[in-house]
Amino acid sequence: MHAAAFAAAGWPGTYEARRVAPQDLPAAIADLRAPDVLGANLSLPHKEAALALLDGLSPAARAIGAVNTVVHREGRLLGDNTDAPGLLAALDGAGAPAGGLSVVLGAGGAARAAVYALRSRGQEVVVVNRTPGRAAALTRDLGGQALSAAEVPWARVGLLVNASSAGLGDPQASPLTPLPALAAGALVYDMVYKPTETRLMREARAAGVRAENGLGMLAHQARLAFTAWTGAQVPAAVFLVALAGGVQVPPRL
Repeated sequence: MHAAAFAAAGWPGTYEARRVAPQDLPAAIADLRAPDVLGANLSLPHKEAALALLDGLSPAARAIGAVNTVVHREGRLLGDNTDAPGLLAALDGAGAPAGGLSVVLGAGGAARAAVYALRSRGQEVVVVNRTPGRAAALTRDLGGQALSAAEVPWARVGLLVNASSAGLGDPQASPLTPLPALAAGALVYDMVYKPTETRLMREARAAGVRAENGLGMLAHQARLAFTAWTGAQVPAAVFLVALAGGVQVPPRL
């Protein structure tokens, strides 16, 4: 995605993935202060741990309590969260229902971003997590209600968001099985994008419920991160085409 975005913007930049063990995170963050580094993205399990290692936070990152984008500005490292607006853009693209009850599965950094995003739109949100105390802590911070799966009024649920890692890399794993009956016109949005069809999605579609994977959110949060690093406004289509395996690089802006 970012290689395509650099090409579209006419920037000679590169983007690479690095696996960082939790104990090595402080050193990896310090490396971002190098003069030729624009910033970085963070994924599990670093989104919350990085907060104390940065020089400043955006209002969204501070409220969510998680960072997925680090921006380097003249030696200072600023933390932002593009997961929240990226999710909203993806949900809009998927035609998510505006009303009804929204359920978020998980209580980590991605779940915090999802609850923050949905609450910013006035959605009624329930958080379900295998560790009830973490769900309760999340809702104390961001609002919503922490319930067990058995307590959720599923017939009212118009949007189910999997913000947990269940299903990541394992097509047989699911954060919720069996899938309860949801409201008419409901959407299941699984932030997992590898595999592109998770067990949660398969069971939703088998039940006649619309289901989307996390590729849309991945593209939209990446677009926002790229703009934060470079100031360039690259269309979301550039990122989506790259995710789809397109070989053509769009013309420069």
